[in-house]
Order: sequence, then structure tokens, then C-alpha cells
Amino acid sequence: MRFMYIVTSSQPPRPPTPALMEAMGKLADREIKAGRMIDNGGLMPVAMGAQVRITDGKLSVVDGPFVETKEMIGGYAIFELRDKEEAVAAAVEFMQLHREHMPGWDGTCEVRAFATAGADGSCQVDALAHS
Repeated sequence: MRFMYIVTSSQPPRPPTPALMEAMGKLADREIKAGRMIDNGGLMPVAMGAQVRITDGKLSVVDGPFVETKEMIGGYAIFELRDKEEAVAAAVEFMQLHREHMPGWDGTCEVRAFATAGADGSCQVDALAHS
């Protein structure tokens, strides 16, 4: 099953410590070599982004920063794993690196299973994602 990890924080953005970058690099290298990590990356600050919205049927583009932003997505990773339990265990290991190498940082790693297309084209969620 494919899972996406979405890392968010409501704290003011600050760069990862060199120790955290080194630890995450080692973890990513291990997971890529094992064939579990498909992709990962950090995201630039919201001030450099844009939102494309539909409100009341009207399409608009809003450049960042976004006033209503309460949490910022700092990065993501995509994994191919057996099930939700394995995905959560890997996310715990990843967040433990943050706890060890960035004291005082608060954040969340959201673990989400990818939906897959059924034979009839409908969107389906693998039953293993709910185990």
C-alpha cells in the first residue's frame, strides 16, 4: 500500500538543525535502499506559494502568505508499506528524530493511505488501510 506522510507545524518556520538533517538523511537512505520510500521533500515557505481557490463558483489565485494559515506543511514523504501499522511505526521513528534533534519543536506527521482506482474507475481505499 502506498502512504503519504504530511509534516505540519503551527510554530514559526525555522530550518532543521544540521543534526536533524543528518539523521533524516540516514533514515531516508535506508528506506530508499529497502524500496519502501518512493519520494520525499521539504517545501518552501507559504510566502513563496499560491492558492488556487473556488469560492461561490468563482476561481481565483491568491499569492502567499495566506492570512488564515494556522499550520504550515513543511514536507512530505511517500512510502510503499504493508499496512497502516507499518506506516504508523515508520512515522513514529521519523518524528522521534525531530524530538531528539530539534528540542522545543512541535509538529504533526499525518499518515494517509492513497486511494486506488477500482476496475470500474471508482475511487477505492484498500481495506488494509483501515486495519
